[in-house]
Amino acid sequence: MMDTLLLPFQFSFMQNAFLISLIVSIPTALLSCFLVLKGWALMGDAVSHAVLPGIVLAYILGFPLILGAFGAGMVTALATGFLSDNSRVKQDTVMGVVFSGMFGLGIVLYVSIHTNIHLDHILFGNMLGVGTEDLWTAGLISAFVSAALLLKWKDLMLHAFDPAQARASGLPVGLLHYGLLTILSLTIVATLSATGLILAVGLLITPGAIAFLLVRSFGKMLAVSVAVCMFAMLAGTYLSFFLDSASAPTIVLILTAIFLVAFVRRTLLTRRASSGKAQFQS
Repeated sequence: MMDTLLLPFQFSFMQNAFLISLIVSIPTALLSCFLVLKGWALMGDAVSHAVLPGIVLAYILGFPLILGAFGAGMVTALATGFLSDNSRVKQDTVMGVVFSGMFGLGIVLYVSIHTNIHLDHILFGNMLGVGTEDLWTAGLISAFVSAALLLKWKDLMLHAFDPAQARASGLPVGLLHYGLLTILSLTIVATLSATGLILAVGLLITPGAIAFLLVRSFGKMLAVSVAVCMFAMLAGTYLSFFLDSASAPTIVLILTAIFLVAFVRRTLLTRRASSGKAQFQS
């Protein structure tokens, strides 16, 4: 029985999958808290999908795919921020236009390539095919992103919660705004080999949403988000071995299940508090 339970840890490809799960879970969970607080959930979705043309162009030109992904992510993030700040169009509308345009361009380029090498892992992820180079890339990016978020979390929190107050306090609002967009692009690049573009949005939204339902202080929200994301990624990778399923969708399903449990718990607590208050007033 014990030998069966420990079987996944005996394979090197599973060991790499567990390792990159730990690496990727920290920056995505931390960033998800800021995206949820700022209302940028769709921004993560837009950037994660819009890096596709950069990846395909990098492949065509013979450049590292990571450079193409980061370049396209920055173009998308900066264009979205600039257009929303300098036009009457609302930010969600701008994100929809930029996202659909970039993703459409990426699909056109993607299907036009005639090669024996498939880029499906860019879309859907390939955690079981993670190599040493992927681990180093994800590790370095994750360390930088995590350090930046933890060092500036109070400034970023104020900027996300109340930009006007942040500006009045003398904080560099513009730098924080575009810095957060840069960190978002870097984080998506770090998750490419793990979850791919399509499912990366789950890691950038759900952990923060779960923590938001469970705790009331932002500091605790960061810690709970990391713990939840780490548990879901390790559990999803482990279960996928026995279920013979893809790791990334399994992880997202676990995160969704945890979110539903947290939502039901918060709803019950709110109703109980409202009921107790009504009885006290009567």
